[in-house]
Amino acid sequence: MNEFFDLPTIIVIGIAIVVLFRLRSVLGTRTGAERPPAERRRPKDTATDDTVVPMRPRPVTEALVDTDAERRTRRLETEIEQQAHGNAELASGLRVIAEADPSFTPKSFLDGAKGAYEWIVTAFAQGDRTTLKSLLEKDVYDGFARAITEREAAGHRVDFTFVGLPKIEISSAELDKRDARVTVKFTAEVVSATRDKDGTLVEGNADTVNTIADEWTFAKNPKSKDPNWKLVATNQLD
Repeated sequence: MNEFFDLPTIIVIGIAIVVLFRLRSVLGTRTGAERPPAERRRPKDTATDDTVVPMRPRPVTEALVDTDAERRTRRLETEIEQQAHGNAELASGLRVIAEADPSFTPKSFLDGAKGAYEWIVTAFAQGDRTTLKSLLEKDVYDGFARAITEREAAGHRVDFTFVGLPKIEISSAELDKRDARVTVKFTAEVVSATRDKDGTLVEGNADTVNTIADEWTFAKNPKSKDPNWKLVATNQLD
């Protein structure tokens, strides 16, 4: 009995008791009501539903608006330089018109002028007064209508085909007290043949593509609600 409780054994037992006591104080005891580890790690205020809250679109900032304005200004200046070909007076005139009419750009104007030229020369050949009246200023329309009337009185008709516009360029631009005026040089390719009432060729050639050159001036009041330009002067070039 005395050998079983020798001094070394008593020391070991004492150390074990101390260690167990310290572990119990640190880890605590299980009561059977503890939450699972995953549940203990979950924050108490974490939402458990899967609802997605849509993000509001970011408002357009002044910086973005300024960037768009700067981009439009650079694009306009590039178009003006391309059309002016170093002509300072022409460049200045285009800038003045663009300031008075924010919708104006050289490119969009020339795109419209191309369409207008084809419509006008085709309508003239066909004697279409209604189309001409919508595109021409009164004095110019009166001249075109008079030529159509004379052609009809002579019994002539025109076989006409518009082929294309290999060259078009702005030659001048200005803003007077009332109107913006832009003059354009057109180099067009057409097939035109004028025949009398018997079908005899009077002028032109139905089998040949001819090149014609015109210089036309278009005008528009920048303050008008009408967005259309009208032809106010024509000049046939040699």
